[in-house]
Amino acid sequence: MINEISQVIFDKKGFNIFAIDVRGISTLTDYMIIAEGNVDRHVVAIGKEIIDELKDKGERPIYTEGFEAGDWVVIDYGNIMIHLFTPGLREKYQLERLFPQGKIVDVDLKT
Repeated sequence: MINEISQVIFDKKGFNIFAIDVRGISTLTDYMIIAEGNVDRHVVAIGKEIIDELKDKGERPIYTEGFEAGDWVVIDYGNIMIHLFTPGLREKYQLERLFPQGKIVDVDLKT
């Protein structure tokens, strides 16, 4: 599912896609995907596309947040948590630095 989500982000022109394996480090999730959109509307559009694509495969998020503001959207699927940011906000919070022991997941994106 990590590759599918990352591909949706890439296809919607999201960028700086970063996947981290946080199993054994975080009690919240197993994997975290962090990515950026150009502006808040772009971030929201990417988030909605992820939900639509996974809904077609029978997956529904447990929790979502940020679709109103759009500068930071969180989509939680239990074992995978997705954080979509505008560039300035991602730089401010640097979530990937919270888990330095996490393993970077190589995602297979098709161009």
